[in-house]
Amino acid sequence: MKALVTGVAGQLGHDVMNELAKRNIAGVGTDLKEVYSGVMDGTPVTTMPYIPMDITDPESVRKGIIDTGVDFVIHCAAWTAVDKAEEMPEACRKVNAYGTLNIAKVCEELDIPMMYFSTDYVFNGNGTRPWEPEDAYEPLVNGKNFIKTMLNLAKNHTTLRVVNDQIGTPTYTYDLARLVVDMALTDKYGIYHVTNEGDYISWYDFACAIFKEAGITSVEVIPVTSEEYGAAAKRPYNSRMDRSKIVKEGFEPLPDWRDALKRYVAILREM
Repeated sequence: MKALVTGVAGQLGHDVMNELAKRNIAGVGTDLKEVYSGVMDGTPVTTMPYIPMDITDPESVRKGIIDTGVDFVIHCAAWTAVDKAEEMPEACRKVNAYGTLNIAKVCEELDIPMMYFSTDYVFNGNGTRPWEPEDAYEPLVNGKNFIKTMLNLAKNHTTLRVVNDQIGTPTYTYDLARLVVDMALTDKYGIYHVTNEGDYISWYDFACAIFKEAGITSVEVIPVTSEEYGAAAKRPYNSRMDRSKIVKEGFEPLPDWRDALKRYVAILREM
């Protein structure tokens, strides 16, 4: 069994590769440039085969997947900078739409599974009901590590403005990687909504929890509306996800987000 993982320069791709290694499953990492060495977020990066691959280039994708002889693809590469996406929509579309299509075509041709990731931004962001996997898509836009950002800002700020009207649940890529590999080893194909378990919260609530966990008392977090904050890209107000399908299909859900936050802050302290 061998997997090809795209986007290993990112946090999710990195964690997926490490999860494969923990289970003695062969993995091949890909990205635009070789970054798969050293340490990331306090954990050693797994030593595994690496190939450069440009997902926006159909021939690069075709060669990469065929030459490595993998049994399935876990596609983690994506353009996730939403404000920049508003400025450069075609560049974003080239990566997220056409890049994904290039991989899907080769996987279809070879008849091998492909797992890839979307975003809460595919929904219209309204209402309060948790989104179910079968809900219709009404995209806002194409959707940095928030914890690191908050802790870095705390080094030279005494007050921070954080939106309190965008509601969802955080997701720790380390936990997600475990579920991703669990799923990839089955034939339970379909659309799943995955976040860490726990109550739904706003970004303001999350920021407060981060500083409490890190023992930081010198920063005042001020709740503001999305309109007051004024980001370039429109964010969804409602990012509540219905995660029940995970359990229904026999998979182990992710731990509570507060547990995930505690573990991640502990890792950052050791860096």
